[in-house]
Parts: sequence; C-alpha cells; structure tokens
Amino acid sequence: MVPGAGGPVRWPAMRCPYCGEADTRVVDSRPAEGGTAIRRRRACERCDQRFTTYERREPVLMVRKRDGRVEPFDLAKVRVGMVRAVAEPASHAAALDAALARIEAFAEEHSPEVTTEEIGRQVLAELRHLDEAAYVRFASVYKDFSEASDFSREVESLEKRR
Repeated sequence: MVPGAGGPVRWPAMRCPYCGEADTRVVDSRPAEGGTAIRRRRACERCDQRFTTYERREPVLMVRKRDGRVEPFDLAKVRVGMVRAVAEPASHAAALDAALARIEAFAEEHSPEVTTEEIGRQVLAELRHLDEAAYVRFASVYKDFSEASDFSREVESLEKRR
C-alpha cells in the first residue's frame, strides 16, 4: 500500500500469467535498460511458476488543440483519420503502420507537447507519399476546404511537387 491524499491506496495486484492468481511475490529486483526500467523476477504463490516484469516510466505526450485545450496524444485517433482517408486501408496496412510509427516518433521528439497542426502536417507528408487521393481527402478536412477551388489548388500543389 502507498499513502495517498485520502488514506492508503492499494495498487492492483500483479497477476500470474500462467494461472491468473493475484498473489505473487517479488524474488529479485534490479535496474534494467541502463537504469530506465526496473526488472522484477516474480513467483506465483499458487502454481510456483516464475515470470519477469519490467516497470518503465510511461512518457506523457500532450497535444495542444487549435482551441487551446491540451490532451494526451492518442495515436489511435491519428490512425482513424488516416484510415478514413485511404480508400483501401487493408492494402496499405504495412505502409500505414510504418507511417504511424514515424508520426509517433516525430511527436515524441517534440515532447512534452506537440500541436495538432504539427501532427496534421506530418500526416499530410506521410499520405502524400502513400496515396495522393488520401492526401487530398485528409487535406480537405485538415485544411477545412469550403469550395471546389480549394481542391483544385491542392491538386495543383501536389503536381508541382512531383
């Protein structure tokens, strides 16, 4: 138990991955990954199986929205936007995963806070290489197109970049 503001706080038990028992004990604990993690060797009190857990600090990357609100970065939201833009996401699954990994790496490089505009520009850059039609679809929402000339201007800029 750990002292909290309103009294002791009980952390959820580390369950045994073999039998699901909540009663496990730490056998050995040591720094790992150059001191950025803690490796714990555990034993289950019910089935006697041993297993290893790693504790790492989870980085909190925040995104500043256009209206000034700040919320945690959610790669799943970026994925949804990209998948909606791509006509056949299943045929681009590996490329989408790679693009999402690069977008996440970009966001982490700019942590602890990145803007939605920066994320949007990265998404556009990735879609430009992946699927030009998806790029235009995403740009129409991201750049808030209001008339047909917005689409033609964007297509012209794509053609100039080729």
